[in-house]
Amino acid sequence: MNKKLLELVGGEQLPVGDWITITQDDINLFAKATNDHQWIHVDPVRCKKESPFSTTIAHGYLTVTLIPSSLYQSIEPDPEFQSLLNYGVDKIRFIEAVRVNDKIRFVSTLINTEQKASGKLFYFETVAEIEGRDKPAMKGVFLTLLVGA
Repeated sequence: MNKKLLELVGGEQLPVGDWITITQDDINLFAKATNDHQWIHVDPVRCKKESPFSTTIAHGYLTVTLIPSSLYQSIEPDPEFQSLLNYGVDKIRFIEAVRVNDKIRFVSTLINTEQKASGKLFYFETVAEIEGRDKPAMKGVFLTLLVGA
């Protein structure tokens, strides 16, 4: 059962979100949005011949941008404090490439909170798992501000 952010305690893991399939269309749209058209992301023919992965891979930051949607799946909205802001990243590591059509999901654990003048800041250690692989795609510490809390 999902909880409101203010109900979480340190060390508590959020419910794990749904698997997300990363399609070539997703990768191409991200490439267009960021103007990062490196061939390893957008050229399946060349990747089949030259890439160590034999297929296209997602941009690391595409994985990162999917974290908020996972967070929204994992917490209950708070009618008193409805504004959540991405506050930043303290640390991020890309460990394993996300290949086209891989499924990923996020596992987030609350590791710290901090009271700010503008609200309560939550620090989540987050891992992006890849279905069927031992190594995660990414690990990092992501910050979310609950405005006014």
